[in-house]
Amino acid sequence: MDRRLFLATAALIAAHPLVARAASGTVATGGLAERLALYAATLTYDDLDDHTVTTIKGHLIDTIGCAMAALEEKPVQVARRVALAARATDRAKGATVWGTRRKTTPELAAFANGCAIRQLDLNDIYIGKEIGHPSDNIAACMAVAESCQANGRDLILAIAIAYEINCRLMDAAQINTLGWDHTNFDLPAVALAAGRLMHLDQAQLVEAVNLSINAHLALNQTRIQTISNWKGMAAAEAGRDAIFATTLASQGLTGPSPIFEGNAGFFRKVSGALAIDTAGFGGRGNPFRIADCSIKFYPAQGLTQTAIVAAIDVARQVGDLGRITAVEIRTSEDGVDKSGRDPQKWAPETSETADHSLPYIVARAMKDGDIGVHSYELELVRDPALRTFMQKITVVADPELTAIYPKYYATIVTATLTDGSKVSKRVDDIPGLATHPMQKPDFEAKFRKYAGSHLSASQMDQVLRLVWRLDASDSVEPLLAALVQQHAKGAEAE
Repeated sequence: MDRRLFLATAALIAAHPLVARAASGTVATGGLAERLALYAATLTYDDLDDHTVTTIKGHLIDTIGCAMAALEEKPVQVARRVALAARATDRAKGATVWGTRRKTTPELAAFANGCAIRQLDLNDIYIGKEIGHPSDNIAACMAVAESCQANGRDLILAIAIAYEINCRLMDAAQINTLGWDHTNFDLPAVALAAGRLMHLDQAQLVEAVNLSINAHLALNQTRIQTISNWKGMAAAEAGRDAIFATTLASQGLTGPSPIFEGNAGFFRKVSGALAIDTAGFGGRGNPFRIADCSIKFYPAQGLTQTAIVAAIDVARQVGDLGRITAVEIRTSEDGVDKSGRDPQKWAPETSETADHSLPYIVARAMKDGDIGVHSYELELVRDPALRTFMQKITVVADPELTAIYPKYYATIVTATLTDGSKVSKRVDDIPGLATHPMQKPDFEAKFRKYAGSHLSASQMDQVLRLVWRLDASDSVEPLLAALVQQHAKGAEAE
């Protein structure tokens, strides 16, 4: 190579922000794990713009509210019992099970709290090529931040890293159609966020990614056919696994490499080759993907949110539902695939199947005028009269709605009446979706609606104050203390 060309090329490489900012002069050569690790190692709190920080706080408030509302749900109770049975051997390095004063290991706290976050299908959603719920990873970030005695800014940065990596991986590949669960993308996201909180160097972060992915791949059977309790627990398990892997990496353990590009690695066996430009990730002038995440207003699968509003409107116009002879739900191809294809969606036997069923959700919304946590009680899910009504429902993939997806999660609900006339409603977005983002009062209103079942009004006020001022806090402990249930049963709150 001509010497002048070589020097010019070298200068361009050296000037690249990711190279210039690399810790100890380390250059992000090699594979995707190395580039992701470099991003996590070099992003700083100062790289977060004010809007991103405020958005992270809003999502944290929403996530806590979702978790608090679910504390009495059976799967969450199981996870909490398991976590609380394993007391932290060193309380200073343990992590709190939300709603209590008790600490367990960071891994089990992340699992128990993560189960609560996801249980009601009420937390946020991101749609790239893959669909996932980035706030699932907040439980792990909180647990590690507490165990590492991190401050509020550290936690905010860790959440930013987890969201960004999780969302960018979902942008790159759809893996559920290949038989793999989207929570596989949570593994490197949590490993790198946790590793940053643990102050791991870039080499250790790479090993955290290697270990987290190789040992813990999850199948998409979690989300098809009859959906079990595990649907709300798979992401929590990914968080638990990733913290464990990162702890091993912090002690010098190495993992299979190259984990993405290897002959039996993630690309060849799971996703196919991915083109991911980490130089375009959030920070240093680039927008963060958290701004493109949506907040659910209703406890239901994300693509059904607009269907609920449309169904309620159609029912209001019709009045007597006995006049309806047929209901057609038009949605995107992905909407059909996620919530309207399996036969079980017309005869759900579990709450987990019901909250992923367009026929059930639309029928229940038309009958009750709302969808809430109570909508999935088994006696309602198995209501014979509602099941008869559900047989009138068809779900269709609409080319126009598919074309505007995933920017819009649009739905058209049309009822045909006994006289042959039709009543129809199209809804493209609602408050909370990325095209219609929530503002501070919206976050607070949703939080109060759902957290109020387990927290007093004064506690909710305190939580809101602490989160909105999180960047000025020296510790996450006050926030965790504000979540302790005053009426918790027995020893759980001790």
